[in-house]
Amino acid sequence: MGKLTVRDDDKIYVPDKFSGYFRSVLNKERFYGKNLVMSALPNCPECVAREAKKLKTKYEMEAEEADNEGKDYLIPSDRDIISDIEFPMKLDPSTKHFICKRCGLYATREQVNDIRQRLQQRESTKADRQYDYLDWWQKSKKEKAQ
Repeated sequence: MGKLTVRDDDKIYVPDKFSGYFRSVLNKERFYGKNLVMSALPNCPECVAREAKKLKTKYEMEAEEADNEGKDYLIPSDRDIISDIEFPMKLDPSTKHFICKRCGLYATREQVNDIRQRLQQRESTKADRQYDYLDWWQKSKKEKAQ
């Protein structure tokens, strides 16, 4: 073959053997056996909410400690916290229900979505009620009648 020259080094390209793995992690793919695939299975909403609550309290404690030390600490948003948590449910093909192996939740896709919405719903605060009242007060009589 001969010796390699500087010009040959420019032409030879050896891809990093881990580049496909890291690319898949960035695309939120899951590893099942030999293949990297995108999972269509939903995450368990109850397990995700429980874990998100734990992480949020942990981040708040770290922020308080950093504040006491005089350091800046940025708490991630709820969306960022939830996006990193994964608890995929298993599908029961005969009944088309999803089963969580961790908490035992047994529900259809619609029920999983309803539970997720119920858990993500914010509790109404005094400020929310005041805003609703102000909005109602500023409407015209015709809009109130409807």
